[in-house]
Amino acid sequence: MGAMTTTALRPSPGLLAAAPHRLMFFIGAGNLLLAMAWWAAWLAAQRWPGLLQVPQAGTYPGWLHAFVMQYQVLPSFFFGFLLTVFPRWMGLPDIPRWRYLPVGVGMFGGQAAMLLGALGLEVGLVVGLFMTIAGWSAGTWILARLVLAERGTTWHARSCLAAMLLGLAGVLCFGGFLLGGSPWWVLFAVKLGTFGLLLPVYLTVAHRMFPFFAANAVPGYVAWRPMRVLAAAWALAMVHLVLEVLHAHAWLWLVDLPMLALSIAVLWRWWPRGRAPGLLWVLFVGLLWWPVTFALFSAQSLTYLLTDAFILGRAPAHALFIGVFGSLLVAMVSRVTQGHSGRPLRMYGLAWWAFVGIQVATVLRIVAEVAPDVLLWQALAALAWLAALAPWVARIGRIYLSPRVDGKPG
Repeated sequence: MGAMTTTALRPSPGLLAAAPHRLMFFIGAGNLLLAMAWWAAWLAAQRWPGLLQVPQAGTYPGWLHAFVMQYQVLPSFFFGFLLTVFPRWMGLPDIPRWRYLPVGVGMFGGQAAMLLGALGLEVGLVVGLFMTIAGWSAGTWILARLVLAERGTTWHARSCLAAMLLGLAGVLCFGGFLLGGSPWWVLFAVKLGTFGLLLPVYLTVAHRMFPFFAANAVPGYVAWRPMRVLAAAWALAMVHLVLEVLHAHAWLWLVDLPMLALSIAVLWRWWPRGRAPGLLWVLFVGLLWWPVTFALFSAQSLTYLLTDAFILGRAPAHALFIGVFGSLLVAMVSRVTQGHSGRPLRMYGLAWWAFVGIQVATVLRIVAEVAPDVLLWQALAALAWLAALAPWVARIGRIYLSPRVDGKPG
């Protein structure tokens, strides 16, 4: 019997097609390490040119780094999650595998080709672009069909779909630059990815799921998630996006201070006041970077208004990118992976290692903007990201290749 159990649980690549989250989370996990390994190597080569040589792309590597992280790495996880939960949110049948497999092929192949382009194979940039467009188009088309098919109105699904459509627009904008357009398209794509895609998706999922998780785990907890909160977050994010694109940094505080107030109010209402499992605490601790981010944005904007000094550089953006997005990625992916593989809903050693490591990487990346040796601290932050996530990725990757431990399908 024991031999049969061991054989039954043996990893198999064929299991990746068993569910959308298996395929897309596996791809996202691989993309996560590939993208940061290249970026860490590039930063190290700039800081220690005699130690390491990395081939250069014709396009500025910083722009490629932003595109890969915003439009290929994190969206792989987005598609895995949304293609799984959309049918459940709306009471519709699960998505057949022939529909979601092209999404995975486009997202993984697109990033692999793009990274080859970053290493000097210029044709890889164009191939990667078109594969990414194909993957994004397939994924958003599936999500749009589900929204159109539902009989009621699931606002969280519509919010996520709106963000994913803006994300597709961002991919096309970056493509316009790669195919000969103005660098302005890169700027617009990066800002759109931050405030039109990533932040709205994260806040929408948090708004729907975090109070629900807390109500199931903390006795006496009352879930609070009025839609006006999500609407306000969308409005403030969109105004911030417009001001960033217009380079009106001196006036960002007009929307960032209200966003700061909103984030504090939401966290105050959501915070678990009682004994709670670690898998719940990491969600809310990770979300603490939301007010920190907009406190930094507000401070930078007000300082710029008064002194014309851009004192914090990219520190506020990376408090958002690594602090919020990175922390909640580890928290949510750990939760989904445990639950959908039939394992206990708890934090385990490597998940804690990844979560704490992401906090360290966030602090290092923020410090890099005010430290004398910027490249040193940036390289250390990238290496901290790799050290934190590599063991965790190895564990979850094996889970996606293995059957559920409880014997259920999926």
